Amino acid sequence: MRLLLPSVSAGVSACVVGLVLVGACAHEEAKPLNVNVPVSRPDEGPDLAFAGKASSPKVAPDQVGLATWYGQSFAGKKTTNGDRFDPRAMTAAHRSLPFGTWVEVRRPDTGSSVRVRINDRGPFGDSRKVIDLSQHAAQLLGIIDMGSARVELRVVHGPE
Repeated sequence: MRLLLPSVSAGVSACVVGLVLVGACAHEEAKPLNVNVPVSRPDEGPDLAFAGKASSPKVAPDQVGLATWYGQSFAGKKTTNGDRFDPRAMTAAHRSLPFGTWVEVRRPDTGSSVRVRINDRGPFGDSRKVIDLSQHAAQLLGIIDMGSARVELRVVHGPE
C-alpha cells in the first residue's frame, strides 16, 4: 500500500484498505418476493387447496371458418407444392399458410380434432371456407356426409 499512498503511515493505510473492502462488499438489503403460495407445515403435508382453482390458459384459434374436403376424384393429381394427392393422407389445402405447415383442425361442436400438413392451395370461391381437408382427415372429423363444418385452426409444430 506504500506504493499507492507513500505519505500515509502503515496504520492509516490498513484502515483505508479495510474500509474500501467493507464498502465493496456492501449491498442493498434483499427484498422479499411477493409470492402467494400456501406454505405447509411438515406435520400436515402440502396444502393443495389452490390446485382446484388452477386453469389452463385458453389458446385462441389462428383462424375460424368452414372446412370442406376433397377426395378420390383428385387422387394422384399434383398438388400445388408438387406432391401427388392421396385422399388417405393427413393433408390439406390452405390459401396462404406455407407448404409443410402443420395445422390442428378442431370442430368446436364435437371437440374432435386432427392434425394435417398443408401441401396445396384452396379453398377458393367462398370466403367463409378456410381449409380443404383430405378425405381421411374429413372422415376423422365426421364431416364427410355434411360436406362442411365450422372449424378452428391452430398452427402447430408437427403431427403429434
